[in-house]
Amino acid sequence: MEANLDIKKETTINITKRSGSGGEALKVLLFIFISAIVILPILITVFASFKSLPQIGSESALKPPTSLNFENYKEVLKSANVFVGFKNSMILVVASVVINSLLSTMVAYCLTRFDFKLKKAYFAIFLVGLIIPGIVTEISRFGLMTNIGVYDTLLAPILIYAGADLMQIYIYKQFLEQVPVSVDESAMMDGASYFTIYWRIIFPMVIPATATLGILKAVDVLNDMYIPFLYMPGVENRTLSTLLFNCITDPRTSSIPKLSAAAVIVMIPTLVIYFIFQKYIFSGIAAGAVKE
Repeated sequence: MEANLDIKKETTINITKRSGSGGEALKVLLFIFISAIVILPILITVFASFKSLPQIGSESALKPPTSLNFENYKEVLKSANVFVGFKNSMILVVASVVINSLLSTMVAYCLTRFDFKLKKAYFAIFLVGLIIPGIVTEISRFGLMTNIGVYDTLLAPILIYAGADLMQIYIYKQFLEQVPVSVDESAMMDGASYFTIYWRIIFPMVIPATATLGILKAVDVLNDMYIPFLYMPGVENRTLSTLLFNCITDPRTSSIPKLSAAAVIVMIPTLVIYFIFQKYIFSGIAAGAVKE
């Protein structure tokens, strides 16, 4: 009887090990599949940027270039005003992130520390704004930007990007709820005003969340083409994203190798920002999602 029990236990353990190893193999295959979906288009674009047009037509898209030919990059840099686009994109990123961070933290501070009658209605307004498709309000927003005289200037997208959204307010709110109200009360007893408490106590405490949301906002602004294309059609106001669209319509840079080179140039700032600050993204989200 004991021998039979031992055999059954060993059989159960072996089956469990096999099922566990099968599950691990499935996870690895799924990871490889997802990685291939993300990485292969980038590799194809990078490879094409170093090839000539005849090579694109005769070789496999996944075949690496035999030599690093930078002629496509030189042509794009010479004819596409890349440096103007880079300057405008950096202005939009810096201004939008700074203003957006200040507004978001102020709103979260008020909603966390103060009680007022329209507090729930305020949250409802944000939710309604998230539910309504942006294209529905685009006509009103476009008319507003035209009437206040900021159309075809860098100020138009800055005003749009600077607005806070519900996700930002929620993450800041989670951080501020971990800060005891007694900290504010102690500062008020020392004669500090509400703005002093916000600037010297509250804002420094939400720097991890600010880093996370600032990086996400910067990547979003760099990758956005719709708003700059619609509100800044002038040549002198092109960003990196609208520059790439211009390369498609420009006969000098409309070939696949030159378009690939332009796409790689546009990708570089976003990739640099992400790889440098990726640890702040995950740590900030994790810290904002946990209450002590």
